[in-house]
Amino acid sequence: MTHNLNFKGEKVVPVRDGQTILQASLDAGIPHYHACGGKGQCTTCRVLVLEGQDKLTPPTAPEQIIKRVKKFPDNVRLACQSQVKGDGVAVQRLIRDAVDRHIFVDETEENMTSVIGESRKLALFFIDIRDFTPFVEKSLPFDVIHVMRRIFALYKNAIAQYDGEIIDTAGDGLYVVFGLNSKIREATESAVLAGLKILSDLRIFNNTYMRPYFNHTFEVGIGVHVGRVIVGNVGIGLSQNLTVMGFPVNIAARLQAATKELNNSFVISAVAYRLLRKPPYAVGCDYLNLKGVSTPYEVKLIGKPYESKDAAVLARTIQE
Repeated sequence: MTHNLNFKGEKVVPVRDGQTILQASLDAGIPHYHACGGKGQCTTCRVLVLEGQDKLTPPTAPEQIIKRVKKFPDNVRLACQSQVKGDGVAVQRLIRDAVDRHIFVDETEENMTSVIGESRKLALFFIDIRDFTPFVEKSLPFDVIHVMRRIFALYKNAIAQYDGEIIDTAGDGLYVVFGLNSKIREATESAVLAGLKILSDLRIFNNTYMRPYFNHTFEVGIGVHVGRVIVGNVGIGLSQNLTVMGFPVNIAARLQAATKELNNSFVISAVAYRLLRKPPYAVGCDYLNLKGVSTPYEVKLIGKPYESKDAAVLARTIQE
């Protein structure tokens, strides 16, 4: 019996009972890499199963060994070891040219999921120091870097305590995600707890260190949102940090930027706020016009008004 196998973006090929995906693709003229000759001794023929994973034969013993060593996710199969049992299977070759071969064969990733990419629902967290430039302008370079190291250590301690992952830094700000190892409700609660801890620790830092030694205090703005994003590693070798992309990331960043406009240090989307089992008291609710969002976006204010006259502005309510 013959089944149709869809090589996404290439062609639909026939595959007979007892024939492997690799044999079918080669018979159809697809230049499918298979360095070991299709013996299950390498990974160059691997495919990503997009549809019909249940219509493939179970992993063979050689494939199980390779999957365990390379930490392949379940939807990555060796074409030379996999047979098709029915119609409706769609796959994508992961190695299609020399560049792909370098990425997928010579990679040092411990987890292939980060190389392939996956869709995840995460809590997205942005933090930035308010009005940092005046401190930079009046301070020695050593003092600026030293203080930044102290503040970032404060950030990292809170983020690590609640199992967050720092994705990127930009000047005096951080982009963090929560939920890589937990469900979205727990992730959202962790993001909020980390943010509240940072605000508390920063208050102590200001009183015990910044005010006595520098006659200066810092305030921050935090934005939190949740949403489905793409998680992966683009492979540029920067600390092996994951890349997390998607429209929800943009919203979280804009919520952080809106903290000054709303005169509140911690702004969380109403969508995220509703996931909290024991939500902190919200001092207010507002609606923001965000780029790319057709209707005003509801947010909750769970921080405090800024003390600095320069940072504090009148919050406006679009609802009015």
